[in-house]
Amino acid sequence: MSTHAEAIPRASRAGLRRSRRRDRREAPLDFWLLAVVAGLLGLGFVMVTSASMPMADRAYGDPFFFVLRHGFALGLALAAGLACFAVPPRTWERNGLLLFVLASLLLVLVLVPGVGRTVNGATRWIPLGVLNLQPSELMKFFAIIYLSGYLVRCQLEISTTLTGFLRPMVLIGIASALIMVQPDFGTTAVLLAVVMGMLFLGGVPILHFATLFWLVAAALAALIVIEPYRFERVISFTDPFADPFNTGYQLSQALIAFGRGELAGVGLGNGIQKQFYLPEAHTDFLLAVIGEELGLAGVLLVIGGFVFLTWRAFRIGAIAHGRGELFSAYVAHGLGLMLGLQAFINAGVNTGLLPTKGLTMPFMSYGSNALIVSVMAVGVLARIDFELRRTSRDPIPDGATRVHGGRRWRRA
Repeated sequence: MSTHAEAIPRASRAGLRRSRRRDRREAPLDFWLLAVVAGLLGLGFVMVTSASMPMADRAYGDPFFFVLRHGFALGLALAAGLACFAVPPRTWERNGLLLFVLASLLLVLVLVPGVGRTVNGATRWIPLGVLNLQPSELMKFFAIIYLSGYLVRCQLEISTTLTGFLRPMVLIGIASALIMVQPDFGTTAVLLAVVMGMLFLGGVPILHFATLFWLVAAALAALIVIEPYRFERVISFTDPFADPFNTGYQLSQALIAFGRGELAGVGLGNGIQKQFYLPEAHTDFLLAVIGEELGLAGVLLVIGGFVFLTWRAFRIGAIAHGRGELFSAYVAHGLGLMLGLQAFINAGVNTGLLPTKGLTMPFMSYGSNALIVSVMAVGVLARIDFELRRTSRDPIPDGATRVHGGRRWRRA
């Protein structure tokens, strides 16, 4: 007859065998996340091709002018994403401040006369031959890395003192001011919103957070009021058809595109708005082209993809937080906020829910820097998820301990 002492290790061994069988069935990567991102990238390439060919043919005499450049940017983005996947989270954590300083120096460099490239009154790019580097896009990514490390290192100060809360905001404020000088209101708004969301998740006292929220809201409102063109955008988006040939032109044409698409669309390549009417059809207003050619079904497919992607990022962050990997948790939450907010703002602009801003749709719109940074974000997310899956598959011998971000796990 088995004694109670003999039954315990036998049950433990049985449980360990079940755990190993379950781990063997678990995929080493989050293939659902990668499949959704691949679908958005593929659909984006197809729709950029459809939206850009008429304009490229008229302007450059080559209908594939933008298609070839978007394909090149997509190749760079995939290479950058793989490079980010190869970097362990601890390496990002150690170099967060350095990366933030590098992005800040690039923001200063782009404003140096003769260095930065100006297009349509905005100086946002540094020419690098085959690529125009946009430092503000890198700043969004590196700010998340830096702030995640700061939230881990100074968790007690942030939750108990005002100085611990203000120190990172000084650096973020300087970066935001440099971006606004370009000017780039949309990127500034996304950066500040992501930072505020991360601080809230990091345990900032509600009084400090509420004060910051209203200060940021007041600052953004002031920036809108003091610039006439921004103020006109805010006024015109409430009723674009009041001035459909001037301030409300882009939005009114986008709404016409959605109206023509109805439920199933007019068919891929058969859209009219992209040919003669809708400006920036392959960049900021790509979703309107999707609405016209693929209809409500296509738009809901895109929105559903971003909802899933954002949920997956927060799920990865929640698992990392539960394992004590706080840096990975904050990074995953920050990247999820960045991608989700930018997609939400772009969709809101296209459908008239928000004033017009120069923000592209992540993974889909034409624009090399935004595309590269978006895929880099997925590379980091995939690596965090890979690390979590790998540590969960490692067997813990009886009596051994494992440390995750300061928390010990013990198999009795």
